[in-house]
Amino acid sequence: MIQNREPFLQTIAARLGRSAPSLTKPERNWKHLPQHEVLKDASMEELIEVLREQCLNIHTTLKRCTQQQLPEILNETIADYGGGRVIYSNDSRFRVLNVLPVFEQYEHLKWQSAKGYQNIDFAEQANVGVVISEVTLAESGTIMLQASPEVGRTLSFLPENSIAIIPKSSIVPRMTQAAQFLREQSHVSSCINFITGPSNSADIEMNLVVGVHGPVRMTYILVEDY
Repeated sequence: MIQNREPFLQTIAARLGRSAPSLTKPERNWKHLPQHEVLKDASMEELIEVLREQCLNIHTTLKRCTQQQLPEILNETIADYGGGRVIYSNDSRFRVLNVLPVFEQYEHLKWQSAKGYQNIDFAEQANVGVVISEVTLAESGTIMLQASPEVGRTLSFLPENSIAIIPKSSIVPRMTQAAQFLREQSHVSSCINFITGPSNSADIEMNLVVGVHGPVRMTYILVEDY
């Protein structure tokens, strides 16, 4: 039961010079919307080139392949990181991409909510964590993941090395489009992670140090859509 709501809102309306409280959200008709202008007319290939250049700045390896080449490239990348334990998200797209046999070549674990802390314990000891980006921001070289019972928050930062598979269609210019994507979803996770390459810090003296509180190395594998 809400007490004194109407008198309270009436007082605020009077202070704002209104005769009654507004019951509808006012429209925001901004004169300038610069956030929509950045890379607005860029083609997909131009966005990929922006992403490629940004990956150099964030110490991230970018590989590009077709869906048919993906299993070989993924296996090659895991092997280059030294193999060992591999943990991956419970994402149905892995099956569509035909990469589950790659994981089976290593000691592996698919993140599953029913396993509880076993997921976290395995991720902590894992050499490689593998995820699939939902939205990829070309301007900053950032991938977006929505945490869920099938995509744990620690999956992308506890393993020593991280691999993100990037569907070509997930690439957008910048954070503006990621926000629009989330606004259009019927359900949004309570935890949305924006990850830009391996962990790094330059907080105090502005000297970049990579791999301080998360993955030491990171690879993005850009795959043509399937």
